[in-house]
Amino acid sequence: MKDFIINYPSNILPTDITNQILKKSKSISYHRAINNYKKSPLHKLPALSNLLKISNLYVKDESNRFGLDSFKVLGGSYAVSQILKNKPNIDVFCTATDGNHGKGLAWSAKKYNKKCIVYVPKDTSKLRIKAISDLGARVDQLKMNYEDTCNYAAKISLKMNWELIQDASWSNYELIPAYIMSGYLTHFIEMEETINKLNQPDLDIVIIQCGVGSWSASCIWYYLNRYGKNKPKIILVEPVESCGVYQSLYEGRRVSPKGNLSTIMAGLNCGIPSKSAWEIIKRGCDGVIKITDTEVMSAMKLFYNPLLDDIKIISGESGAAGLAGLIKCLNDNKLKKLKDHIGLNKDSRVLVFNTEGKTDKNSFSKIVEN
Repeated sequence: MKDFIINYPSNILPTDITNQILKKSKSISYHRAINNYKKSPLHKLPALSNLLKISNLYVKDESNRFGLDSFKVLGGSYAVSQILKNKPNIDVFCTATDGNHGKGLAWSAKKYNKKCIVYVPKDTSKLRIKAISDLGARVDQLKMNYEDTCNYAAKISLKMNWELIQDASWSNYELIPAYIMSGYLTHFIEMEETINKLNQPDLDIVIIQCGVGSWSASCIWYYLNRYGKNKPKIILVEPVESCGVYQSLYEGRRVSPKGNLSTIMAGLNCGIPSKSAWEIIKRGCDGVIKITDTEVMSAMKLFYNPLLDDIKIISGESGAAGLAGLIKCLNDNKLKKLKDHIGLNKDSRVLVFNTEGKTDKNSFSKIVEN
């Protein structure tokens, strides 16, 4: 298979419950009311832009959101707040996670004095587990992959009458994932004072990493809802060995990835795409790029060792995937067709996201600091 797939989106949003919930989102007001709220920075990297031979490169840096090193808390915290409006007597929140979503949920449950139980897959590192348990959650590691861990969490939550807060949807489980996706809208709205201008964005291309798909679908929904046919081109980036959206676009239906699920990009090492996210992704993304661990490690180092006066960015393995995808699209002649499809050239203004910081310090040090 090729390392990319081109999509020809309809640019028409689905008229389902997820779309309705996203339209009603008040996430920015909720997050701004939290005591230690601070808008995450939007960096412009002129020296790196020159090296890559594009007009402008912007990085929305989520490496220190609420002190949790990841944007994921935006979704979980908003979902918890909405659920508790109707169910204030919930005792226990539960989820499956590869790390960042679980940490965000643990932080949110602690904020409301609720219990939190988090299940993690077999490959989750000890440091990621400790980061969740340090926030008061009970963490159980299962001898399963991410997709099977999600299924387990769903079944035991139903059995124990716990409230499942999962950032993936399936049949008859769509409301809570929609709340999570609504929470993610905060950091897109934060850019409305800069590059996300009212009628036309100061952007040509957005390149974003994709795991189970909820966050990337939120990005697509935001730009498509705000700009319609004038939205920037949107490319998703996935690990070679865990590319559920790529595989789903290739087969024309929602399926699990066919790789061996071995990658350092823990936050992107997911299973079948979220049902509601898939409906948005296939209508609004312009293509998918598959990247290797080696390619993302190079991107991490490029962020960490800035050129000239560019700012230093602390980016974890999943966090640098967007930059890795951009570099691959620019430099790999095998992706020329995709590059032409999105009009990536010397005049392009590109946005990528650093979705996590140093979430596993040991891994980060081995890759970047040695």
